[in-house]
Amino acid sequence: MTGTTSGSRLDLPRYARTDAGLRTPLGYDDYRSTGLRAPLRTPVDLPHRLTEVTGPLLGEDRVTATDADLTKRLGGEAQGQRIIVHGRVLDSDGRPVPDTLVEVWQANAAGRYRHVVDNWPAPLDPHFDGLGRVMTDDQGRYEFTTIRPGAYPWGNHHNAWRPAHIHFSLFGRAFTQRLVTQMYFPDDPLFFQDPIFNAIPEGARHLAISRFDYERTVPDWALGFQWDIVLRGAEQTPFETEDDGDVA
Repeated sequence: MTGTTSGSRLDLPRYARTDAGLRTPLGYDDYRSTGLRAPLRTPVDLPHRLTEVTGPLLGEDRVTATDADLTKRLGGEAQGQRIIVHGRVLDSDGRPVPDTLVEVWQANAAGRYRHVVDNWPAPLDPHFDGLGRVMTDDQGRYEFTTIRPGAYPWGNHHNAWRPAHIHFSLFGRAFTQRLVTQMYFPDDPLFFQDPIFNAIPEGARHLAISRFDYERTVPDWALGFQWDIVLRGAEQTPFETEDDGDVA
């Protein structure tokens, strides 16, 4: 990102665009619901103006430390394998993105969301709502304590199961950096049949998979996983371009 002021003229910052060959397609035949929401015409890259290079600011007191611990909710402790998920949020030039909101939502250890349309016969956890948020620090670092989510069936195709994943939503430092994505876990046996994961071009799929981080484990308490998120550019984290409100 670059930007300068020359006299009374403001040169707006420019962000590196993602390589077209690494962009997740808007419509993907194997992921059936994309056929209902993908645009019929090829999207057009528009020039970056002031509304695209400025972003939201959140008050410091709106997000608390307890928002980042998903294991202690509703008067009890969640069931499942505790994990620490951490990483950095980076800009297209590799610089950290400080003070940006990171939100997550996920299924419980049995693979069920606390959501009105999720009614497959897996148990609900009365002490797990699956929602969390945190602000990045001055080095762009974030961290959540949660439980490892379970796989679940979702009806996209015969015997369709979603690999374990956590949904992420980020605002970045500009509206052009709005990102909704999913973090996967290494060596998941369900990758081969999941059209959401396989819609990502093969050369970019590794960017959506977290890394087991033994050094970040908490002895006798929780395992650790690291996942860095890049908002734009050649190493951009694969993201969902539309949100139809489902829980996949």
